[in-house]
Amino acid sequence: MKRYSQYMYSYPHKTAYRFLEGVSWKEAVRELGRQKAGEKKEKGLYMHIPFCEQKCGYCNLFSVTGQSEAYMDAYLTAMETQLKAYQRLWEEEGQPPVFDSLTVGGGTPLLLTEKQLGRLFANTEREVFFSKERDCVIETSPNQTTKEKLQILKQVGVRRVSIGVQSFQEEELRRLHRSHTAERARKALDWLKEADFPCLNLDLIYGIPNQSLSSLEDSVRQALAFAPDEIFAYPLYIKRGVWLEGREQMEEEKAYQQYLLLQELLLAAGYRQDSMRRFVRSREPISFMECGFSDTLSVGCGGRSYLGNLHVCTPYAVKQGHCLSILEAYCKEPVKWERPLGYLLSKEEEKRRYVIKHLLFGVGINREAYQRHFSAAVEEEFPELLSWKKLSYVEESASYFRLSKRGLSYSDMLGPLLISQEVREKMEAWRESGL
Repeated sequence: MKRYSQYMYSYPHKTAYRFLEGVSWKEAVRELGRQKAGEKKEKGLYMHIPFCEQKCGYCNLFSVTGQSEAYMDAYLTAMETQLKAYQRLWEEEGQPPVFDSLTVGGGTPLLLTEKQLGRLFANTEREVFFSKERDCVIETSPNQTTKEKLQILKQVGVRRVSIGVQSFQEEELRRLHRSHTAERARKALDWLKEADFPCLNLDLIYGIPNQSLSSLEDSVRQALAFAPDEIFAYPLYIKRGVWLEGREQMEEEKAYQQYLLLQELLLAAGYRQDSMRRFVRSREPISFMECGFSDTLSVGCGGRSYLGNLHVCTPYAVKQGHCLSILEAYCKEPVKWERPLGYLLSKEEEKRRYVIKHLLFGVGINREAYQRHFSAAVEEEFPELLSWKKLSYVEESASYFRLSKRGLSYSDMLGPLLISQEVREKMEAWRESGL
């Protein structure tokens, strides 16, 4: 199996989602306002801004380019309509949910004008209750990062800003079909450091065609000069429907050697590796946290909601024309209560999600916690763990199964092996549909 098979950032993948008969999205949202006695379940609000200056060559996210300020205003109005509909439901319950976090993703959220950015946050705060310790996260790109917009983010309490730099080499940026220059990235990072957010994340990409070990090392060292709190390092995937498809191809062995160099440089610089992609500037060991049990409500077109075992999103597409038609339908009708597009996870799929989340993105699978949740031993239900232990991909202790250093590097091979046959068939059917 290929070492770089698939990035498992969530499970099931949204290409496995289908329209669900007999499932009420209204009831699921209403239930979010019903706090059960003794329950403290984290709730997050996600706002999706699907607009970009230019579609990156590798991007298969739901986003569009070239839209006017008026078009983006209309989209914000649709988001406000959606939030108000949810708020009315919660008012009927007399107990609206309290959200612990707000994440604004995309797309490129800072493509919004300063006025639109202020409008987005003001409306969200007006319609939604947040806890006093609310976490707030947003994404940006170098060209859209300005001192004025960063000041707005500081005023509304943003704590983590993630900036997609990808490379500090001009030729590599051109190959990736990125619109910014290395100099613009450095300027944006200077402004971010001045603004002094509690957490600054910087994204890099390796496996870029014609990228050398020395050019990668130079990009890593330039990134380290800004002392970001986190660095996410992504291998270059070229999926169906993206601009790079048919133009370039990642060389897997070369990319793997680049990963090993990147890992070596970041660990030597004092970063802790939490997953194949995530490096944190900390010497403290990662602590165990339960993954995948919090609720996330998504507002906008392109994001995903996770409410218990019900996962829901608007239709997914990659190409501009398909994305625009979905966006236009959303702006006309921001809320559809019946036949949501999504996945209702069976107990079997919930177990797979739990194992994938904890093994690939956390400290590992706590054996006692798995037993408590599912009344079974994890190694009996997932014998792959013992097989991977023999191959030195997994380390076993009295309390945990966790990926070894070698296993971390093979995350994109191991994760897809945990996909169920049912989910795999639905994903394949979507690929064949040509959307």
